[in-house]
Amino acid sequence: MEMTHAKAAHAKSAFASNLPFPPQYGSELLVICRGRGVWLEDKSGKKYLDFAGGIAVNALGYGRADLAKTAMKQMRRLSHISNLFTTEPALALARAMLAQGPFKFSSVFFGNSGTEANEAALKYARLHSLRTKGPGHEKFLCFSGAFHGRTLGSLSCTPSPKYQDPYLPLIPGVVVATYNDPRALARTLTEEFAGVIVEVIQGEGGLAGMTPEFARALNEACARTGAILIADEVQTGMARTGTFYASEGAGLKPDIITLAKPLGGGLPLSAVLIPEKVNALIHLGDHGTTFGGGPVTTAVAGKVWEKVSRPEFVQHVREMGILLEQRLQRIKAAHPEKVGELRGKGLLRGFEYVGGEVKDFLDNLRTRGMLALRSGANVVRIAPPLIITGREIETGINLIEEALR
Repeated sequence: MEMTHAKAAHAKSAFASNLPFPPQYGSELLVICRGRGVWLEDKSGKKYLDFAGGIAVNALGYGRADLAKTAMKQMRRLSHISNLFTTEPALALARAMLAQGPFKFSSVFFGNSGTEANEAALKYARLHSLRTKGPGHEKFLCFSGAFHGRTLGSLSCTPSPKYQDPYLPLIPGVVVATYNDPRALARTLTEEFAGVIVEVIQGEGGLAGMTPEFARALNEACARTGAILIADEVQTGMARTGTFYASEGAGLKPDIITLAKPLGGGLPLSAVLIPEKVNALIHLGDHGTTFGGGPVTTAVAGKVWEKVSRPEFVQHVREMGILLEQRLQRIKAAHPEKVGELRGKGLLRGFEYVGGEVKDFLDNLRTRGMLALRSGANVVRIAPPLIITGREIETGINLIEEALR
């Protein structure tokens, strides 16, 4: 039987056997060769509108000559020096991050990934608890639907059997409460807890968003018990939701914020923003990293931070988020049999797909030239580069409508 054009292109751009990787990523991977702006191109030359953003990483899109020039210039000057010394790019980035409002932090720990940032934040919370409350106050509180990473500490705060079961037993002392339930929080959180870790929007948990009531309850409960409140903004930080930190929009007042995905402009870099009350208790050697905060990654991140922290850039994201929401509302009204609840904020949006298997729908989109993500069991997640234009949003909405029809 002769293959259709779409199937032929798909066959050229993906390889389904003899993968030189562990099978944890699936039996088939699309081979992406290049990108420009918000568009990607595979090995066969097929182009895709990117509504996935490298899983919310590529905030400034693809083919950035400015970032490439910065990386090349720094590589020629100095590529690595370890954490026994520091470099100008790392100092400049840290100072810029600490100057960013509205929250006040005292220091920045640079790592390599989101899970490493969350792992470090959990360690800092326990360190603070031990040195202020003493032993016996080391519990952590996380919430249903959360995803905080795949290292053992972060995984222990990711209450999903799918992720946890192959690696049991995990670290002890982790308690799970219901997300967005202030009463459950009040019943659970006591002075025995070192910290609370929470997402403002659950990136892997179906894009459930924090209510203002829950944010207030978290602020009050952590202040009452002395627990360190950790906001996991790995996916929501740096303007993604229309405010620089998603915590701002929700009314959350975190002690620690973790960042990663967009920070390095596609290079591996994460950050933990640490308050003075924790920073004052850290001793030499309490934590460390070999590669985190290297001169190349922080040089590129400095350029990214400079661009996304501009008020006009954040305003652009806010406006594009409103447009995207309006168009998704239109789709929901036109296809109520397939589109359920709309979720998310800014340019981290999604909708429940109730017309069948969400994987089949995402495959349909890919065949038509668009990449999107799944969140939870049945939510189509949209996280395009933040530089996306109104015209490109309209193009993406049209592709979604075609797939729905």
